[in-house]
Amino acid sequence: MVRLDDVSEEERKMLLSLPCPTFESNPWVGGPPLSERRLAIITTAGLHTRNDHPFQIDPNDFYRVIPGDVKANDLVMSHIAASFDRSGFQRDWNVVFPLDRLREMAAEGIIGSLADFHYSVSAVHKPEEFQVCSAEIAGLLKKDGVNAVLLLPV
Repeated sequence: MVRLDDVSEEERKMLLSLPCPTFESNPWVGGPPLSERRLAIITTAGLHTRNDHPFQIDPNDFYRVIPGDVKANDLVMSHIAASFDRSGFQRDWNVVFPLDRLREMAAEGIIGSLADFHYSVSAVHKPEEFQVCSAEIAGLLKKDGVNAVLLLPV
């Protein structure tokens, strides 16, 4: 993946100037031990299955649902930023979607189980635009019995 040192000074300044959200309360809560957690992945890598439509610059196009039994060759990255480096994903999908590693952890009993579905969001939207879709995703996670999420900002 691209490092700040690898982008132009102008782009680096722009990226570092982006606001970081603050919270009026503590959004983090405790939960069961890791060995009892049901885990889902949420990534901003712009991933989708081959039979799904690519992410586009669309004000209503926020996320894709990725089945838990997906195979590496079934995923496509349609992140639309021209400067986005896809080479890590092309070599090993676990860089942005570590499902193989999590499957190993579940098999070893390190984590309780994996969700039936995972989620990839489009990073072209401003954080405040995610309110509706984040509530939708939260509902889907709850329906799937998920009690832990691995967030992978790309």
